[in-house]
Amino acid sequence: MAIVAYLEGTDPLILTRLASGGIGTIPVSNGFDDHGKYVNHITSGDDVSVVIGYLHKVLPTSVVTLTPRDLLFACVTLNIPVLLIAARSDHQKARKLLGDVADQVRLVDPGELYEAVLETIS
Repeated sequence: MAIVAYLEGTDPLILTRLASGGIGTIPVSNGFDDHGKYVNHITSGDDVSVVIGYLHKVLPTSVVTLTPRDLLFACVTLNIPVLLIAARSDHQKARKLLGDVADQVRLVDPGELYEAVLETIS
């Protein structure tokens, strides 16, 4: 069974659609929202197929100084695909904000998330 780990705010209708199709879903946290298991505590034993969430969940702020690479370290190390949701018109700006981890994530327009997840896990 494929398992989709999702950051807080991910569209519940998409998650329900995935679950009704036999795909497991588990919440993960960016470490600040206590939404689920901290994303950097994912191990190979969790069998996560893909991590999804909105772009802003992995970007630093004046209070949170971790970089996107810091927040996605386990995903990068374990080669877990990451789909970050951002409007297509913002993808170029988003790549700059993601810095050195930009090549290791896929930016997805919100309307294309469900299809992108299925494509990634198939």
